[in-house]
Amino acid sequence: MRKVKAIYHKAILPEHQGNPFIEALPKKQSAETLMESFAHYPAIDEEVRFHADPLVREEYTQRLKSLRQPLPIYYECFRAIESAIKAGYSSKNPFTPTTAQYLHYPIDELPEIEPKTGFFEPKADGITLIGESGVGKTSMLEQLLNYFPNVIEHEAYQGKQMEFTRQIVWIKVDCPNNSSVRELCEEILSMIDAASGELTKPEATIPKLMRQIEQKIKSNFLGLLVIDEMQRLVFKRTGGENNLLNFLHSLVNKLGVPILFCANPPFNATLAKTLKAARRAESGGYFEMHPLKRESQGWDYFVRELWDLHWTNVTTELTESLNNKLFELSVGNLDLAHRIYRDAQRLVIGSGDERITEAVLEQAYATTCGLSSKTAEVLELRKQNLLPRRNKKMEPQKESSHAAIKVETNKKFVADVTRVQHPEFHFRLRELIEDVALIERIQSPDVLRCAIDQEDPLKYLRQNNLLLDDPLQQLT
Repeated sequence: MRKVKAIYHKAILPEHQGNPFIEALPKKQSAETLMESFAHYPAIDEEVRFHADPLVREEYTQRLKSLRQPLPIYYECFRAIESAIKAGYSSKNPFTPTTAQYLHYPIDELPEIEPKTGFFEPKADGITLIGESGVGKTSMLEQLLNYFPNVIEHEAYQGKQMEFTRQIVWIKVDCPNNSSVRELCEEILSMIDAASGELTKPEATIPKLMRQIEQKIKSNFLGLLVIDEMQRLVFKRTGGENNLLNFLHSLVNKLGVPILFCANPPFNATLAKTLKAARRAESGGYFEMHPLKRESQGWDYFVRELWDLHWTNVTTELTESLNNKLFELSVGNLDLAHRIYRDAQRLVIGSGDERITEAVLEQAYATTCGLSSKTAEVLELRKQNLLPRRNKKMEPQKESSHAAIKVETNKKFVADVTRVQHPEFHFRLRELIEDVALIERIQSPDVLRCAIDQEDPLKYLRQNNLLLDDPLQQLT
């Protein structure tokens, strides 16, 4: 949980000005600045690529997991989240009598006297994000939500002492497997407690627990509730799913708390077919994430950043055929591409020949994606020139020192006919191939010619220990 002290920026809209909950949010930034902040490029220490211990270099491949290359949908989804949070807070200015009514009266009751600023009117939107597993929904949400602090602590605003000093901007919970209202309420309560630093004992009955949650959300001024794994919500004729949805809708409609649903298909079809209030789920925005297309700008930027992250002792140039092979195997799925490239490096690191070939990618796919069954569904991404790239130029590849790098003899067999198949011989063979004084190390360079001139060439070779009929017997 990230907590920050409130720093106020004058809001753009006049109706938002003077509201400390809105003015304490991060200042509105340009698309370029936002996309730069969403990107994360792991550090590349080129010296590590020549570390003598292959286990060290293999460990560095873990950094591939932290690569974040923003896509155009990042910006669109972020703006939807930003707008929803501001809209939710627009009716909760802590200095207005309206907010006092919101805090002190049950959501279904109104005071006899209307506050000067009017009765509380919830202004909340629903956002829905749909995408197949592995396309990067969770990674994107983490990047977008972490742009905002979890908690903003207030003291005084424009010389006025703040009565309510804690503002929880967002929390994220997972939908329970059995669509249980109680489990979801307890999860929300737990996350609010984690943000506020309090410890609350859940009420015994569901109605009391729901009122407890509502009061917690009110008193902490929750700005956005994110519910992941919504595909777990299974509609049946009887069950808790309708109660769960009714509870979630009450948060939007009565408390004015924006909600973001994140799910795998067919949750979108479920919403459209079964949920009468489906429009509420997309009132603040509806987004679908698909695997990238081969010729898309997103794939091009992603794969080039990914390919630069290698800890093999040789740099394999990203050719068109390698790019095509990685796309073919991953079907544009970012998670699969990450795993294939990481496992390809693990296969060859320490093998003595650390080139990445199409055969290596295929073998990595077979070992790391054996249980994955992805469709080749693709989506035409909008062409936008908003994507940041690391403006770096690789230093010329240093000559590797084969004498200093260990060769692991227990590496997996790599089904690639262009490389040595017996790692135990690889080092010696490579040493011979690269030896500029190779001819001087050959004691009898004309031995084969001499053997041909003999009456029994095989006998000649046996006498010179160049032909072994039973090597296991003779060498042991």
